[in-house]
Amino acid sequence: MRSIWRGAITFGLVNVPVKLYSATEDHDLPLHQVHNADGGRIRYQRRCEVCGRVVEFQDIDKAYDAGDRTVVLSPDDLKSLPSERSREIDVVEFVPADQVDTIRLDRSYYLEPDAKSPRSYVLMRKVLEDTERVAIVQFTLRQKTRLGVLRAQGKVLLLQSLLWDDEVREASFPSLDADVRIQKREIDMATSLVQSFESDFTPAEYTDDYQRQLKQLVEAKLEQGESVDTEATFGVTEDEGDGEVIDLMEALKRSVEANRAKSKPPSGGSTRKRA
Repeated sequence: MRSIWRGAITFGLVNVPVKLYSATEDHDLPLHQVHNADGGRIRYQRRCEVCGRVVEFQDIDKAYDAGDRTVVLSPDDLKSLPSERSREIDVVEFVPADQVDTIRLDRSYYLEPDAKSPRSYVLMRKVLEDTERVAIVQFTLRQKTRLGVLRAQGKVLLLQSLLWDDEVREASFPSLDADVRIQKREIDMATSLVQSFESDFTPAEYTDDYQRQLKQLVEAKLEQGESVDTEATFGVTEDEGDGEVIDLMEALKRSVEANRAKSKPPSGGSTRKRA
């Protein structure tokens, strides 16, 4: 991995030099656009609407549309902002982890100690573990001031950027204001269904089927050319039926029975308990 930022975690007089790494990566197959008539690559040009010329990236400034006026901001204007020069992850407060709503979590980053001795780094991690708290921090990354949460993740400090309060929408739906009554037998049946699916989450067991099939399609086209046999490549797709409408209780019953049948061992076999 390559670090994308260097700075320090600061709280009080404590300074923890760190390197920042992206904790996640995109596994999507990279695709670009082509002209369907001749396969020519489609490229976009930055063209000025006033003079009509194609503009080089170094000649482009950013601007804010204020309605009747436009405010142009040059790179020097943006660099003059104090927060743009900050190389610190400033701890604001320590809070219980359950007070940070998961809807606010944005991107995740690993922090590596960037000093000859990792003592201050290990101390920070140890304090977060022992107090069962996370640190709310402010930092600057890619020319933006960000809010974040710092937590211990095994041996590593994990920094997760947070959405600002005004970036989280309120869920207000009139349909949820209706007085809906759920019968006890429906709750019992739904609970039984949940219990039949109970397990421990193992992320490695799940794969992105769309990307897997996309790569399979690309490989098939490389081997067979444009005339790809879809059935030979992906197998026969089962008919999903005509969308039979059934009531909630019947759906719950069928789901429980289907899941029980799926988990039932063959005759003479032993039952394998889920982890």
